[in-house]
Amino acid sequence: MKSEGDMQLAESRAKVMKALGHPSRMYIATILAVKELSVGDLTEAVGSDVSTVSKHLSLMKQAGLLADRKEGNRVLYSLVCPCIMGFIHCIDDVIQQDVKKRLKCLVPATMPAVEGFRTLSTGS
Repeated sequence: MKSEGDMQLAESRAKVMKALGHPSRMYIATILAVKELSVGDLTEAVGSDVSTVSKHLSLMKQAGLLADRKEGNRVLYSLVCPCIMGFIHCIDDVIQQDVKKRLKCLVPATMPAVEGFRTLSTGS
């Protein structure tokens, strides 16, 4: 039976995952893993307007993913835990495994060669 502490931990984890659950926020996390950037820099990188990027940053900060600091008249954002990139790389591995599985379904290894048709290589 799950305890209240287990449920709180699950909710906290879900909050972090939800904060990464939008392509723009995932991209923001990826570029902030490399260096601190301002809202203006991120707006240009993401290709969205300032208001949208600011909302993404706010949600990510509330989830505990980001920190900010003032430098002159700019606010610079950074990842609190760059180790989140390990999680993102794990997601990449899941995607790669899924693609390999789907390719195997599309082109069975035992499929005979047919003149005029190319077969897909799974790289395995």
